[in-house]
Amino acid sequence: MQTDSTVHSIVQKDARSPLHFARFEFKYILSQKKRDEIEQALQHFLQYDPFVAEQPDHKYVVRSLYFDDPEYTAFYDKIEGLHSRSKFRLRTYSAEQPSADSSIPLFLEIKGRHNNLVFKHRTPVQRAGINWAELNGDALSQALLQYADKSSVLDQFEYALYRKRLTPVALIDYKRRPYVSKYDASFRLTFDEQLSARNVHTLYPGGDSRAIKILAGYTVLEVKFHHHMPAWFHRIIQTHEMTRVSVSKICKGMEVVGLAQDEP
Repeated sequence: MQTDSTVHSIVQKDARSPLHFARFEFKYILSQKKRDEIEQALQHFLQYDPFVAEQPDHKYVVRSLYFDDPEYTAFYDKIEGLHSRSKFRLRTYSAEQPSADSSIPLFLEIKGRHNNLVFKHRTPVQRAGINWAELNGDALSQALLQYADKSSVLDQFEYALYRKRLTPVALIDYKRRPYVSKYDASFRLTFDEQLSARNVHTLYPGGDSRAIKILAGYTVLEVKFHHHMPAWFHRIIQTHEMTRVSVSKICKGMEVVGLAQDEP
């Protein structure tokens, strides 16, 4: 459960983070044993992200409601490994509907890849006075057009909404522990665990919705950097025989809830 101090840290984190960026992102899937070994080895080079450093478990919740068209184009673009692709999502940092005066951020985002670079653009969405738990499917999409800050992200979302008939398809939850390099603040690692998916079309589904585990017992390690990976991390990779993978939380989520499958 998020504490008040956790929420404050997340708010501060997102207030200072850029709305637009492009960087490299490498992913690894780790067993619990391997994750413990690697996380211990990394302590010499990394420190907790300062916005979770004082939290008891140094983690926060990430919740994302993803959009796709009726043909699941974003899903299959990822499966087919297209070099240029993108997807829309609504992202927040609480698994429960916040109070009316909550300052927990809410963002409309477009995230994608162009060749080897991952890009993300986001625009804030007004939360105050809006009961997002009551908004579902097309009603939620229309609310985003009204309450998201005017931006190129909103323009692209509106175009895709009508041109591609976008709709919310699945909700993805997980807990994240973020680290930053002691020597280069642009080099970051995140350990994402307890991943789950729901076949719902709202940001805050009722208690009768069933969350299905994704990669149960495993952690997704994401390595994020702008220019090059440091030599010390290459040594970590070699020592622990880490294998880079192309894995998407939303694609795995859509598979486990039965929405789409990666055909052999």
